[in-house]
Amino acid sequence: MTASAPWLLVGLGNPGPRYAGNRHNVGFMVTDAWVSRHADPGAGWRSKWQAKVMGVRIPGGGRCVVLQPQSYMNRSGAAVAQAAAFHRVPLDRVVVVHDELDFPFGRVAIKRGGGHGGHNGLRDLMRHLPGPDFIRVRVGISRPTRGDVTDWVLSDFRGEDAAFLPDTLDRAVQAVDAIFAHGVSAAMNEFNRAT
Repeated sequence: MTASAPWLLVGLGNPGPRYAGNRHNVGFMVTDAWVSRHADPGAGWRSKWQAKVMGVRIPGGGRCVVLQPQSYMNRSGAAVAQAAAFHRVPLDRVVVVHDELDFPFGRVAIKRGGGHGGHNGLRDLMRHLPGPDFIRVRVGISRPTRGDVTDWVLSDFRGEDAAFLPDTLDRAVQAVDAIFAHGVSAAMNEFNRAT
């Protein structure tokens, strides 16, 4: 695939203030943090494809289209597919940041391809994209020790998790930067150690 194509950085989450602090919205949180670090001063989000979209120059060269679907988690795929088609982004330059129940809170890892693992956002992406081999930045939110998983992912970070959330977001931003700067394999070698 051509290196001149832009990257497409997708944060998964649910729109609106009701969900803003939810564990399920950590994809939005990471992409917000990445934009805050790298976007030009005065750059702003625009609306397209039922999503928030921003173009950002990548440090060291290249372009990135940042996308936050606003159609709710389980209907994220159409916006991602439309953005990828419009910007001619090949699947191996689509990076999706999402919450990962099967990781302890704070663990960040990178994966290319695979199944959806029951994650409805990933499931819908796979329905709309030409294959599963996009890149994932998985951010651990852990599983609840008791109670319903849906209630857990739609609850806010609290206590110690809330205190350490900025460090987790920073590590995920670094993982995205490593993918863009050094490629997926090198970034996986750096970040895919259990923490």
